[in-house]
Amino acid sequence: MTHQSYVHGASNTPLLGDTIGAYFDRITAQHGTNEAIVSLHQGVRYTYDQLHAEVEHAARGLLALGVAKGDRVGIWSSNNVEWVVTQYATAKMGAILVNINPAYRTHELKYVLDQSGVSLLIAAPSFRNTDYTEIIQEIRPELPDLREVVILGEAPAEMLSWADLLKGAEAVPVDDLRKREATLEFDDPINIQYTSGTTGFAKGATLSHHNILNNGFLVGDRLRITPRDRLCLPVPFYHCFGMVLGNLAFMTHGATVISPSETFDALACLQAVQTESCTALYGVPTMFIAVLEHTDFGSYRLDTLRTGIMAGASCPVEVMRKVIGQMHMREVTIAYGMTETSPVSFQSEVDDDIDVRVSTVGSIHPHVECKIVDPETGQVCPRDTPGELCTRGYLVMLEYWNNPEATEEAIDRAGWMHTGDLAVMREDGYVNIVGRIKDMIIRGGENIYPREIEEFLYGHPKIAEVQVIGVPDMKYGEAVCAWVQLKEGTTATVEEIQEHCRGKIATYKIPYYIRFTDQFPMTVTGKIQKFKMRETSISELGLDEAAKMKMA
Repeated sequence: MTHQSYVHGASNTPLLGDTIGAYFDRITAQHGTNEAIVSLHQGVRYTYDQLHAEVEHAARGLLALGVAKGDRVGIWSSNNVEWVVTQYATAKMGAILVNINPAYRTHELKYVLDQSGVSLLIAAPSFRNTDYTEIIQEIRPELPDLREVVILGEAPAEMLSWADLLKGAEAVPVDDLRKREATLEFDDPINIQYTSGTTGFAKGATLSHHNILNNGFLVGDRLRITPRDRLCLPVPFYHCFGMVLGNLAFMTHGATVISPSETFDALACLQAVQTESCTALYGVPTMFIAVLEHTDFGSYRLDTLRTGIMAGASCPVEVMRKVIGQMHMREVTIAYGMTETSPVSFQSEVDDDIDVRVSTVGSIHPHVECKIVDPETGQVCPRDTPGELCTRGYLVMLEYWNNPEATEEAIDRAGWMHTGDLAVMREDGYVNIVGRIKDMIIRGGENIYPREIEEFLYGHPKIAEVQVIGVPDMKYGEAVCAWVQLKEGTTATVEEIQEHCRGKIATYKIPYYIRFTDQFPMTVTGKIQKFKMRETSISELGLDEAAKMKMA
């Protein structure tokens, strides 16, 4: 009898029935003197006792500003201690944290703040060459829900500083925070993370305490994390990778998170691993490649490393082998999932054979179900047959925020989250991701959805038609390529189109390749054939070697 492509992660480890704040209290009581977070670029070290005190202070500060249970608090910043404090403070007092990509600019920021109804925004003063306060001032009049802005640094007169937020806590008794905590349930929404769709703007995946606390805990369990482990975490906190797989996975085990730099820097990672005796390292494949290829790689001791996660994009097999062989990460794992599933549903075991770890995304996570179905009929496929991967269990998001139509499309009546990914389940239950039903581009761990870029480019006065695809890239996995048909009688250059995008959409979304065309390959019914566009682009751009690169 042929086995169906269905697997259930039966487990003797029970799910946690706590809010994030309650579990954080418990860990602090057990491991108060252990280091919780170290921010090397800020020169800040907090034990669990110290971090807990900062979190409670910030939570009372939010109460002083009138933030109610269920209010949305946005955070727009690169990695820092204040980000982590905000993550736990909002969970403590019941606000919903809205994660905002630091690369966002006016167009994307305004949409996210408006769609989620953020009432208080915590933001860095700037990022790279972008003045955040200037952007906020520009769009604030168009955001009636946005009552307060807190700047992580010196603030303009009409905004508050982080010090102002903390000072306000003095007016709120600790008992008021305890009363708020007593009203919280683990199924309450606690986090909104924006993930773009193939049709239109980003959708806010709404996650509960139960979703992300348990996913972080179980990720840490699979890595065999103990309070002695120390994680070098260069991935962004705004993403599930940093916030859940990093911060929550290590907090739930009383372990230490090391932030080596504000944003990823290969040398800072090498230095952090050596000086902090890190036992784990996370990254998307491009990060590991940058570390391995750094000119000073051989100058640093990495023999304290044991484990970690490579995820966020397809993992080149040879890179995985080098990480195991040259970086001493003999127990490194690959993880697979999506924001809507908190995020991890599949992950390697630390003692899996190397061949398994470099050629699959691992086995099903505890308390999770997976089936692979025929995209046309919905019937479960036999094993070793490609189909759409669907996930069910505690980890499935509550909804897309304020978007019932998209929620209904993604989660069926039986509670299955339809991922849009094409996968094959082996006889042993391990899974390979073999493609995507949707057109999503994954560039260096960032999910990019062509329709969003297309909609933006349609605003260019010279563009009549545009189609965006992903093409292979040796460094980032994929690069953004736009086919552009100009309006009759107009001319434009690649640089002109790219310049139109700068400052308005995130840099990683700006098309790297632009091909001007008079027509698009179409079916007889008039549907554009993006796979033919991709084939043509690979040939014309000389990307054949990148297209052959083997991925796990």
